[in-house]
Amino acid sequence: MTSDTAPILFIPRDTTALSLGADQVAEQVQKITKKKNIALNIVRNGSRGLYWLEPMIEIETDRGRVAYGPVSVEKVEEFMAAECWNENSQHPLYLGLTEDIAFLKNQQRLTFNRVGIIQPTNIKDYCEYDGFAGLTKALKISAEEIVGNIKSSGLRGRGGAAFPTGIKWQTVLDTAADQKYIVCNADEGDSGTYADRMIMESDPYSLIGGMTIAALAVGASIGYIYLREEYRLALQVLNQAIATAEQNGYLGNNILASGKSFTIEIRLGAGAYICGEETALLESLEGKRGMVRAKPPLPAISGLFGKPTVINNVISLATVPIIMCKGADYYKDYGMGRSRGTLPFQLAGNLKYTGLVELAFGPPLSTLLNEFGGGTRTGRPMKSVQVGGPLGTYLPIQHWDVPLDYESFSDINAVLGHGGIVVFDDTVDMSEQAQFAMEFCAIESCGKCTPCRIGSTRGSEIIEKIRVGQEAEHNQQLLEDLCDTMINSSLCAMGGMTPFPVISALRYFPEDFNASDEHSTHSSSKS
Repeated sequence: MTSDTAPILFIPRDTTALSLGADQVAEQVQKITKKKNIALNIVRNGSRGLYWLEPMIEIETDRGRVAYGPVSVEKVEEFMAAECWNENSQHPLYLGLTEDIAFLKNQQRLTFNRVGIIQPTNIKDYCEYDGFAGLTKALKISAEEIVGNIKSSGLRGRGGAAFPTGIKWQTVLDTAADQKYIVCNADEGDSGTYADRMIMESDPYSLIGGMTIAALAVGASIGYIYLREEYRLALQVLNQAIATAEQNGYLGNNILASGKSFTIEIRLGAGAYICGEETALLESLEGKRGMVRAKPPLPAISGLFGKPTVINNVISLATVPIIMCKGADYYKDYGMGRSRGTLPFQLAGNLKYTGLVELAFGPPLSTLLNEFGGGTRTGRPMKSVQVGGPLGTYLPIQHWDVPLDYESFSDINAVLGHGGIVVFDDTVDMSEQAQFAMEFCAIESCGKCTPCRIGSTRGSEIIEKIRVGQEAEHNQQLLEDLCDTMINSSLCAMGGMTPFPVISALRYFPEDFNASDEHSTHSSSKS
């Protein structure tokens, strides 16, 4: 039973929450509500990103939303019997005001300011949080002014390369063509990353709005979202949001009676990590095998079907609406140096509290690990932290106080990438992790260039020899030479960055490459 005045229960509908039983929790709540004739309104929102507390149920109160979690299916009956919708602060799962939970309270959410709050495809909810205010402003100014705002904001690509977004847009704007495209790279494939998925599942209109503003900025009329094949819930949500945006005049022909038109289509990837590289993505979009293109020409000049193309990832495009709404100065007031604004860091691996943390650039990595992550889940000391996906550097404790910004990380030969952070405790074998990096590259390489295709295979073989004590000193030198060749000769970042985790493991954790008795025995039995 529901009514307009009945309490509202928010139960998340996000891939991670669903994997932890959120759908079953919602079904059980509805079943009990119906059986006992309880007046409740159940809303399926997105996740706040506090994943160790999922499924987390929120209740709307006069003070704001209060949270309970994790509410498993087994605990629903007791949760309902305790009438938790009346804010039962004595309940063992009671967390207090959601906004006061330290993990969330200490963040600076700009791009993610609606995630977990609104009902994802409810366009009224989105508009109530100034959702299309940025698009409305963009429709009233020139393309050059839009690009100027993005350049002034300091926004850089959030997909890993960190190239200034406004400069990329300016190049497309200045290139004459009868057709231009906006392509969203939603092929999120780095280990420990889920920020793109969260936006698409929990706040899809921010991506749609960002792509539309980009189209107005460069004169594009068609957009494509290249979506990771496994993201089927995101596909469902995006399709519904695109249709609703068109029905309400925010997308399609004659957007908000402006005379401007822009359409968005979704294309599913086929599980190839290399298609996260922008030119391989374009090849795949054109119906070809995903292989890296040589540059020049740049995609901004000759991209999709040979036409000028803006390629940005989900977070970059979803950040555009707040820049246009609040202004470039508002956004660039966050951050430090040339790293302006915020980045959604995704905590994963061996941590007590895993989830999404959006912060302005600048605090040390240790802040994320300890103040947000709460240390390791196992209670053992942290040994290594990989930042920036499977091609990111393994950082030892002496680098955990380095500020989280692009330039500071570059100074230590590391990358922030897409903001993924994976933590390992002191039981990890870093030689095994180094070998995994090479094996990953061998599997995921597009095969176009020799350093990546052959180098990764040989690299894995050499590391195996080092691990079993076979001419360790000679093979280590050979491995370092191979890594140097891959860095300087590979066609794209796939081969060029694969050596980063390998070199860092060798440099910072040399003891893990000393052959154990078990390895030596294994080596002898082989010979």
